[in-house]
Formats: sequence, structure tokens, C-alpha cells
Amino acid sequence: MRRWVFAFALALVTNAAMANESVELLGFDDLDGWAADDHAAALSVFRNTCMDLDGSDWEALCAVAETAPDARTFFELFFRPVLIGGEDPALFTGYFEPELEGSRTRTSRFRYPVFRLPPEVTGRWLSREQIEESRVLEGRGLEIAWVDDSVELFFLQIQGSGRIRLAEGGFVRVGYGGRNGHEYRSVGQELVRRGVYQPHQVSAQVIQSWVRRNPTAGRDLLHHNPSYVFFREVDISDPNLGPFGAMNRSITPHRTIAVDPDFTPLGAPVWIEKDGNGPIRRLMIAQDTGGAIQGAQRADIFFGYGDDAGSAAGVIRDPGRMMVLLPIERAHQLIPDA
Repeated sequence: MRRWVFAFALALVTNAAMANESVELLGFDDLDGWAADDHAAALSVFRNTCMDLDGSDWEALCAVAETAPDARTFFELFFRPVLIGGEDPALFTGYFEPELEGSRTRTSRFRYPVFRLPPEVTGRWLSREQIEESRVLEGRGLEIAWVDDSVELFFLQIQGSGRIRLAEGGFVRVGYGGRNGHEYRSVGQELVRRGVYQPHQVSAQVIQSWVRRNPTAGRDLLHHNPSYVFFREVDISDPNLGPFGAMNRSITPHRTIAVDPDFTPLGAPVWIEKDGNGPIRRLMIAQDTGGAIQGAQRADIFFGYGDDAGSAAGVIRDPGRMMVLLPIERAHQLIPDA
């Protein structure tokens, strides 16, 4: 194995963020737990989005994947694991598809609107606080639905997609439709900065509970995050399928991760070694992104939908490492003379 810090341009590398990251080419024997994984499950998820990967090498591999090869042999024969930016431990968090209670019409109970993207929003626009305090969006027909909990709506925006169980019957699924151009700021980190909690105490459930116990200070806390997410309605013809990710296709619980596409190609297989409580050694597929997911060693694990998935995802904040599996020639191009 060789480690290089590369500062040169390749046609393969499309973003300057890669320029000063170390790159290490590994073997499959270097991946902890590789042999014990369900490679067939990973291959099935890979096939869901591989047709959207750019490049003749990816196109060829997608064609092979469609022939239903032996899954482990397929990955070992055509890919090489690449560790990018591995000097510091990775950070793994979890996300899920929230399920909110709502209605198509506003009532005394359902009074918090889920908005579509306004046509005038291009680039940086009003902050979260300005949007909510000015009520600039109300009465314009931009409401997809109304929900009964402003805190759950805030976390719906953080997750970027979810489903709303309608009081009239049925569901409406919403996906990411755009944002107001402000950078995401963590309210959990803000609670730590204020001395309310220690870092290891913070989770989505802890934040929700604190905001509900402290409604005035809680509203101020949520306004600490100026980013505001708008939604679009997504077809929910099959409620058993996961929400659409960044590749505009359904994602899969425990096999999809959100990554930073500046470092990891969307659609690529990624081997993760998550430590901490409930360690995970699994081949995932990079099919989603997120505003808080930044860096080569950063991933968000999709846990599914509903309260149980939310409880599991909300406590994940663990170290480890992650390796992207690249087509062999593409992997070797990253390291001279490898």
C-alpha cells in the first residue's frame, strides 16, 4: 500500500476540494468484516442507481451488475477500495424519514405549513427567522400541507424528506425542493456552546425535548439555524419504498448513505467501518447528500422511516473510517505508479 498527497489535476478529479487530501489504495483484506457482509444486498442497491453514474467504466460495470453476478466476486474483481483523507477518524451520523401528522387543510390543530419553493427564491434569500416572523409565504398557495408540531417540522427540514399521515386518510410524501441559500448551523452544537449539554448528551430527541420545555428559548434556538428548506410533493404509490435521495431514486434503509459528492461519487459503493455503540461493518451505496455532510470522511446512514428509525438514527455520532470502491483503473489513476 502507498499513501500520497496529490496536488495535481486529473480529469477524474472535478473539484478543488480533493487537491490536498491524502489517498490510500487498499486491498479487500484490509477491510474489517468484509467477508461477513451480505454483498448481494449491496449489489441490489447499487443496481438501483448505477445507470446514473458518469463514465464509460461505470456504464460497463452497471451492465455487468445487471447480469446478476456473484456479488462478492463482482466487487472484488472490478473495484479497489480507496481511503481518502484518512488521517483523522470519520464521523458517522444517522438520518431517517420522519412521519408527521398533518392535513391538506389548515385547522386549529394543523397550523404549521409545509411550503413549496417560492419562485422568487434564487441564491441567498431571507433567513429562517425572517421567513417565520414576517409570514411572507402565507396565503400564496405554496402550502403542500399543514402539520401539528413546529419542532417536528424543523427536523423534517433537516432530514430533507418525509411523509405526512393525513387526517383525511392516506399519506403525502415530501422531498427536498430547494433552500433559502443560508448555510446550515447545528442547533445541537449551539446547545453545547451555551453550556446546556455536553457533546455526548446531544441527540435529536434531546433537542426536541428541550425546545418543547423551553418554548421561547427554544424558538430562539431553532432560529440559530438560518437555513430553511422547501419541499416538493413526491409520488407515494408504493409506501414501502424509501424516499428519493439526491439521485432522484428511492433510497434503502441500512444500505444508503449520504456523502459529500466533492469526494465520493454519487452512486459509488462505500465500505464503512463505524465504531462506537452498535458498530457497523457494511457495504453501503452513496445515494444521497446533506447540508451538514461535508468532507471526505463524513457520512450519514439512512435508517428508514418512522419513530423507531428516528430513535436509532438520532443517537449515532461515531468515529471510524470509510473507503469508496472505485473502478480499478480509476482508483489507480489517483495514485501515481501504484
